[in-house]
Amino acid sequence: MKPLAAATHRAGVASDLGGFGAMFDLKAAGFEDPILVAGTDGVGTKLMIATQMDRHGTVGIDLVAMCANDLVAQGAEPLFFLDYFATGKLDVTGGRDIVSGIAEGCRRAGCALIGGETAEMPGMYKPGDYDLAGFCVGAVERDSILTGDTAEPGDVIFGLASDGIHSNGFSLARKVVEVSGADLRDPAPFDRERRLGDILLDPTRIYVKSCLAAIKAGGVKGLAHITGGGLLENIPRVLPSGLGVAIDAGQWTIPKLFQWIAGAGGVAPIEMARTFNCGIGMAIIVEPQYADEVRLVLEGEGETVFQLGVVLETAENAAEVVIEGLEDAWRD
Repeated sequence: MKPLAAATHRAGVASDLGGFGAMFDLKAAGFEDPILVAGTDGVGTKLMIATQMDRHGTVGIDLVAMCANDLVAQGAEPLFFLDYFATGKLDVTGGRDIVSGIAEGCRRAGCALIGGETAEMPGMYKPGDYDLAGFCVGAVERDSILTGDTAEPGDVIFGLASDGIHSNGFSLARKVVEVSGADLRDPAPFDRERRLGDILLDPTRIYVKSCLAAIKAGGVKGLAHITGGGLLENIPRVLPSGLGVAIDAGQWTIPKLFQWIAGAGGVAPIEMARTFNCGIGMAIIVEPQYADEVRLVLEGEGETVFQLGVVLETAENAAEVVIEGLEDAWRD
């Protein structure tokens, strides 16, 4: 594990693996008046798909992504990451694959893997079972914190395309696989070129570098990482009271994976939008005069950008999201 962690070294790392604690020097990382931002998360029951497929090399990317994307949503640059890997008995090959994925996620997020814990608990986990948790710390200059409080009616809402289901909604997705009779190792019903299990294991996209570039360009007022709760519940988290968002579902194409889950599981469109990212992994609130520049920056960083809608005042004094044309968007 040490070489994998060493490969993620970045400015500010002030200790090596093996000590009782890891150290990081904010001044050496270039910050002048920083506020620390911390987050923790896991991968959830997506790990059960990885176990069934015996593919463990990408869940570490998911682990980093779930934490690092939350940090950048507040304008913070992820600095360092620690992992917790618990299993009944450590399988060296599987463990190396998992940590390799974590290191790759850290590389994509620009943060250093500076520590962690591997716990063997044979009385807690059955053979082959394991769980992952991640802990990420970042920093943002005091005058650059993103809260969404400055959002105003007329601000533009961009959506960044997801790389599939990411790491939320897997309890429902697994149930749909079960009731549909589909086999994870068979070609997907909607894509005969790839196995269903492989598609479900596509790692969560990490938006850190593209979003930091967009923030630097100016005009970004808020970022919402679209995780559990989907578009309906995550965008209001970065809106002040009295403002809402009107989104046009016709502005992006619902990926086939979500179309299949909805059809095979009989899941209503409104519940799909409340459970899954539905093809949008990050939403960005942008001041109108900066919209074109921000879009160019995001696309230059490799993102697929959709203009979803606008911020507006709400009749009730509460943030809400209205998705127009939702039923039509789910029709083949």
